[in-house]
Amino acid sequence: MSNPTSVLEDLLQALPDLRPQLYFKSSLTALSHAMEDQVLAGVDCSLVIASFQRERFYRQEAHRYLRISERAEQVYVLAAPETDFTSRSDQYETIAFVPTDALAQEWHLVVVGPRYAACLICREKQVPVATADATMPVATDQARRFEGIWTFDRQTVCIAANLLLDRILPYRPELGAKLAQAKAQLQIEQQTGSNDADPEPFAERLVTYLQAGQYKLLKAYRSIAAKERKERLVNSITTAIRRSLDPEEIFTVAVRELGQALRICRCLIYRCKETDTHVVIQHEYLGAASGSLLGQRWALQDNPLFQEVVQRKERVYVADAQANPWVLEDERVVLPTRSIATGSQSESVVQRWTIESWLMVPVMHQNRLLGMVELHTCGGTLHEWTDAELGLVDAIAAQIGVALIQAEAYANLEDLNQQLEALDLTRSNLIAITGHELRTPLSTIQICLESLSTEPDMPPELRQVMLQSALTDTERMRKLVQDFLTLSQLESGRVQWHLEALPLQECVDLALSSIRTRQRQSDLPEITAQVPPDLPLLKTDGEWLVEVFSKLLDNACKFTGPQGRIMIQAHANGRQMLEVTVADTGRGIEPNRLETVFDRFYQEEGALRRTTGGTGLGLAICRQIITGLGGRIWAESAGKDRGSQFHFTLPIARSEPGEKRTQTKTGRSKISRVRSN
Repeated sequence: MSNPTSVLEDLLQALPDLRPQLYFKSSLTALSHAMEDQVLAGVDCSLVIASFQRERFYRQEAHRYLRISERAEQVYVLAAPETDFTSRSDQYETIAFVPTDALAQEWHLVVVGPRYAACLICREKQVPVATADATMPVATDQARRFEGIWTFDRQTVCIAANLLLDRILPYRPELGAKLAQAKAQLQIEQQTGSNDADPEPFAERLVTYLQAGQYKLLKAYRSIAAKERKERLVNSITTAIRRSLDPEEIFTVAVRELGQALRICRCLIYRCKETDTHVVIQHEYLGAASGSLLGQRWALQDNPLFQEVVQRKERVYVADAQANPWVLEDERVVLPTRSIATGSQSESVVQRWTIESWLMVPVMHQNRLLGMVELHTCGGTLHEWTDAELGLVDAIAAQIGVALIQAEAYANLEDLNQQLEALDLTRSNLIAITGHELRTPLSTIQICLESLSTEPDMPPELRQVMLQSALTDTERMRKLVQDFLTLSQLESGRVQWHLEALPLQECVDLALSSIRTRQRQSDLPEITAQVPPDLPLLKTDGEWLVEVFSKLLDNACKFTGPQGRIMIQAHANGRQMLEVTVADTGRGIEPNRLETVFDRFYQEEGALRRTTGGTGLGLAICRQIITGLGGRIWAESAGKDRGSQFHFTLPIARSEPGEKRTQTKTGRSKISRVRSN
């Protein structure tokens, strides 16, 4: 039953002088509606034939043909069925043709009446795949093209109507009599009818569809421009990320580009955490006639909008920030807190900074708040945020989040590299120092023991010298191993601090006792301690503090001659810390090495050519101890041969009301509570 012959080809064959024209889908829609409007306007019509390519196209016009059937004697509608479209007789005749019929590629409308006749006979023109727009399907909407005839010529109209009636008969043979009647009427209409077609409806329809097409085109251009702006902005942020992993530079670019793109009054970008109470604004874009927030403390904990963002983990905005209560985007009501001012607690931050519309978008990564993007409109101008603008800000916030994570990863990598470099240096120093410090005393001990074992007749005086040398180097090795173990224990965090309230004088006396024992055995500089008796008690671990004093004094003795002096001083550094100074008149330290002396294995003279003993671990141990006790240690020196001063601070023990400090007989401090009678 399928007919592969085109109706347009049959019409052109019957009327060779006709020249088909090219039409787009919007033009055909406008012309078809204008022809239908003529019938609906009351023009006498005896025959209407409409051929749709698919049932879905007919469904869009079905309501119009119900009205047309009330004004025309015979109405025929043809379409290829897709769901429930079938051949039936109702208000008008419907003809369901098979999809393989040539009618499935054509668009026809014929209207015939005593004083009006018009036809539209078109066939869809397939666009070659090679020339089709790759971004658009070949046969979608406005891109569809048709070739055909649109005319008011009565002869052409009647011939086209006859061709369509002939195509209907094979599908609806039961309509033979009705179709014959229609053909007979066409003969009469062709000979006696006139044509008073009014071009105005057609012009109006074409103009309407042209305007609608222009509007859609303008809307598409706006959408493309918005996407281009979004992509440009995102690309600029991405470029900044690739060029530098510095968060400050990324924020500077992002706040400027975002503020300019949205033409906003004020744009803020800052880092924050959920628990932050405030931030200091450091990155801002400022539009015209807006107050600057740079350097201001921006309240967060008392800001209900910030807290709402923290709770939701998504953007929140207020269209009218001057209203009270605030209405958020999802119509949830939040009462503004009038004490969220950056200045006076009674001043509203909204009024102080003339915020009219307020948008806050969180910078998130794996459900963790990293920062915030804030946009303000000011000066009495309310702003309704569009989906495109909100999507743009969301995209920038996401890019900033990626940038911050990358910056953190890079910073961690830099720290790791520095740690690896320090570890490699430590390894090299360890090999050099341990090789020297262990090999030298071991050689001495070996020589002494071999001499003692092979020379039984050695004089007692020489035997005593050998034994003393072996014991001295054994002690040297013991100290080296002990320092290694001590530093390892401190750096690994395995030390358990036993903090108690102690007087500084007691720790100084214990450290001086061992030093003065050595002072009697060798020529050491004069050591004095000037510790005021009214100093407050320290909250410290006595054993470790004595270790610090011992190593600082030992270090001072090594680099100070017998004619020099070493002095211990102390004073209260505020109400919470006590500052202690160990000063000497010895060799001094170069200014550029005041911090380096606390590094592990640091040796001013070099590990293998120094004139003083030691492993270079003493000051590193002191720093670890003081830091662990809650203090700080540093060195000062006027230069080489001008002495040095080592300072450290320790926390003062807090006294509760009614407590009194007393000294026990052993010198250890006690705290006893004295009740008032």
